[in-house]
Amino acid sequence: MSSPSAHSLLLPLRPAPLSRARAPAAAAAGSSLAPSPSSRSALLLKPLAAAPYRHQPALLLHQRRRHGPPAVAATTTSKPVLKDPKKYQEWDSVTAKFAGAANVPFLLLQLPQIVLNARNLLAGNKTALFAVPWLGMLTGLLGNLSLLSYFAKKKETEAAIVQTLGVISTYAVLVQLAMAESMPVPQFVATSVVVAAGLILNLLNYLGWLPGTLWLLWEDFITVGGLAVLPQVMWSTFVPFIPNSVLPGIISGSVALAAVAMARMGKLSDAGIKFVGSLSGWTATLLFMWMPVAQMWTNYLNPSNIKGLSAFSMLLAMLGNGLMIPRAVFIRDLMWFTGSIWASVLQGWGNLACMYCFESISREFFFATTSGLFLWLGFTFWRDTIAYGNSSPLTSLKELVFGK
Repeated sequence: MSSPSAHSLLLPLRPAPLSRARAPAAAAAGSSLAPSPSSRSALLLKPLAAAPYRHQPALLLHQRRRHGPPAVAATTTSKPVLKDPKKYQEWDSVTAKFAGAANVPFLLLQLPQIVLNARNLLAGNKTALFAVPWLGMLTGLLGNLSLLSYFAKKKETEAAIVQTLGVISTYAVLVQLAMAESMPVPQFVATSVVVAAGLILNLLNYLGWLPGTLWLLWEDFITVGGLAVLPQVMWSTFVPFIPNSVLPGIISGSVALAAVAMARMGKLSDAGIKFVGSLSGWTATLLFMWMPVAQMWTNYLNPSNIKGLSAFSMLLAMLGNGLMIPRAVFIRDLMWFTGSIWASVLQGWGNLACMYCFESISREFFFATTSGLFLWLGFTFWRDTIAYGNSSPLTSLKELVFGK
């Protein structure tokens, strides 16, 4: 009798599929080498115990092939193919520093109001603080808290710090308004609880110490709260021309509550759940986007109020939001980019344009800020194009809007 072939000796006791990476090697070994008699029994008796079959992820299989596609081919769908990784890393670091530097103009924007309120309180002039609308400050505070949660979840440290300082500085103003009895005590107590809970929960979530259930509850809370406030603020802007009503807030809040409940009970599709999860960030962005619209509407109704606007404050708003644009473009965050570019153009440059039209600022100042803004935007997309190795800035813009 002829001796059995090597292939018959390598059969396992029961079928066990081989991974793709091992199959060619096993076939090659079987066709070229015949196992010794002493090893044949070991191969027959211990094929499963020695090498149990385990499913291997596709990425690991690609890495274990010697003659398979290069490593970059396995990750082209998740990471960009960079022509110069060093330039990419440098721009990553620079944009993060730009976002962190936005703290300076934003802090300078709020600090004069805090100092002025403190002086009035010390002088016993509480009436002066009634000119600061606590409801508007509360709306901005809710927007800061929502964006803080958004950026803390994305681990964007610099942007989270910007929103944290926004929460703290706005809350400091609300404390002063409560001391002046301009803000009702029950609303101030509720606001204090929400601020304390928001800061603690966001810190714990950023550090990875917060249970997922608590974080979901917090996200649901800011989603419902933001959607209840946004339509109400929009409605209130035009109250002289439309009836004063709280129905917009009640209706939108009820719809938001129902949507969140359906998402948590699994009654929505995956796309619907994803949409509900993104509502809090977009709601906060739309709140801030509406602020310059309300200001420009007020300017239109009462042109004389334009002389009371501070050009320096408008410039700080344009600078603070402008410094965050490069980071938003770099990480391809459309929501962040939309809010930042809107605030820079409308809240900053738009109000400066109104002031220039009514001769509140000089021509040189307006054209200098206009040139600076457009040069900054051009530099942002040009530098991003180099970092990603794109053919033109339009490619970077297309990736930002439509994704990769």
